[in-house]
Amino acid sequence: MGTPPLSFRARLRLAARRLRMGRAAALARDEGGATAVEFALLMIPFLLLFFGLIELGLIFFAGVTLENAVIDTSREIRTGQVQVASGTASSFKSAVCTRMTWLEGPCASALRVDVRTVSTFASASSLTTPTTTCWDPGGPASLVVVRAYYAWPVITPLLQSALSTNSQGKRTLTAATAFVNEPYNSTTASSVTCPS
Repeated sequence: MGTPPLSFRARLRLAARRLRMGRAAALARDEGGATAVEFALLMIPFLLLFFGLIELGLIFFAGVTLENAVIDTSREIRTGQVQVASGTASSFKSAVCTRMTWLEGPCASALRVDVRTVSTFASASSLTTPTTTCWDPGGPASLVVVRAYYAWPVITPLLQSALSTNSQGKRTLTAATAFVNEPYNSTTASSVTCPS
């Protein structure tokens, strides 16, 4: 049935005891609002985890989009379309950005493209990230390496320390492809010296 209501005298004694114990002790024993406090404490890590997972998914999707755009656009170098049309580094970069439709807005400022010829496939594996990009699409039967670097802004605070980011808090997404140009004509390409 429940406990009988306290008499007026019992309530006064209880109030006097609470005053003696102090407000802090009374608040420490009070369990009202404990669920709200627990919820608030758990909500912060939950939201960080939730938004971190969403951002990781976006980073992965942007990396796959960059990889596909580089492979598709590099086909134009491989078949000689870029060389015959006297394509430039900026026109090639624009073509890569066009294939990255959902990232096309910030693509022009965030993307760096490096296209260079190498002597062997083994030498292609020893290339490092260039500080200055190169534009050398080669000629017929040239061995070409196309690399693209996209600066992705990392927003979630804990991901900035977990992922290797640059000083601006951006993660560099990289895509690369290597191929031998098709024999699209009989002329040889002019020699270009690329910075290391």
